[in-house]
Amino acid sequence: MMAISEKHLRGKSGKPLYHKLILGILVLAIFGAIIVAFLLFQAMMKPNVWAPDGQSASVFIPKGSGYDDVRQILYSQGLIINRRTFEWVAEKKGYPDMVKPGHYVIANGQNNNELVNMLRSGAQTPVSVIFNNIRTLEELAGRISIQIDEDSISLIECWRDRVFLSTLETTPEMVSVIFIPNTYEFWWTTDAYGFTQRMHSEFNKFWNDHRRQKASDAGLTIPEIVVLASIVEKESQKTDERPDIAGVYLNRLRKGWPLQADPTLVYAWGDFEITRVLNKHKVIDSPYNTYKHKGLPPGPICIPSISSIDAALDARKHDYMFFCARDDMSGYHVFARTLAEHNRHARAYQRSLNTRKIK
Repeated sequence: MMAISEKHLRGKSGKPLYHKLILGILVLAIFGAIIVAFLLFQAMMKPNVWAPDGQSASVFIPKGSGYDDVRQILYSQGLIINRRTFEWVAEKKGYPDMVKPGHYVIANGQNNNELVNMLRSGAQTPVSVIFNNIRTLEELAGRISIQIDEDSISLIECWRDRVFLSTLETTPEMVSVIFIPNTYEFWWTTDAYGFTQRMHSEFNKFWNDHRRQKASDAGLTIPEIVVLASIVEKESQKTDERPDIAGVYLNRLRKGWPLQADPTLVYAWGDFEITRVLNKHKVIDSPYNTYKHKGLPPGPICIPSISSIDAALDARKHDYMFFCARDDMSGYHVFARTLAEHNRHARAYQRSLNTRKIK
């Protein structure tokens, strides 16, 4: 075969043709790299989150979730505009092996890079946990379990763990004392023990030196104040008269009288639908029957509000020994110093109940 001469490999300029070929390949490679870089930049930096309200959306990733679960959560809420680019970025950043549970607030217009970085770093947003008007620990567990990623059974088991509760200087019978109704910020992934420890910390903040001194001045311990507050709360929904009611009970305690608090009978029976306490309710054999047993019952009959606790601490000083609901059904009470006076009020109230056919 005839060899190709160097002349044939040169162009009109005299430069070898393979130089031009190499230059062309380099130009194409650079152009291709620019296109790839542009596509990669778009995949990572182009807005790819759409929030229904145009601002943000909450995403909850439960404990034990995997990458497939996260995709299902995001897609089911319609938050991802381009799924292919999201998954490409997630896989390139190793997110499938770095899934962290939690509550995440995803902003409208967020790009894949921002979203994946937030999810894989576990940069979750706290949730507001609110509880009030709670009667029992079971009710509290149910209320909390719908606000954090912990089930009610685990919460109840924690509150029955005597060894753990001993580190908080409380017991299963008195653990409800440490829960102060309010609004708190928690990580959504907080477990039962973490929740309880935090509540104990909030309890210690609430019971500052000023409140502790008031309890001491009343001659009661903190748990006893909470027990008294729980009775006061269930006696009246009118916060302005709760200090008067607390004053009546303190007068009875000091004189050694039984409290004869109807709400403790309702608690003893466990029937919170009772609207009218009758003589048949007063015979129940229970330490919460304050008609039979003197002094405070062994534990709170509800988780009292801050206003009720402060009402017990700021009980009014007076010489009333009795109180009865007003016959105008306003929710307020009328107070009495003597049994005869109290009986007149009670008869008027009972007539009002009968007239309204309240049994």
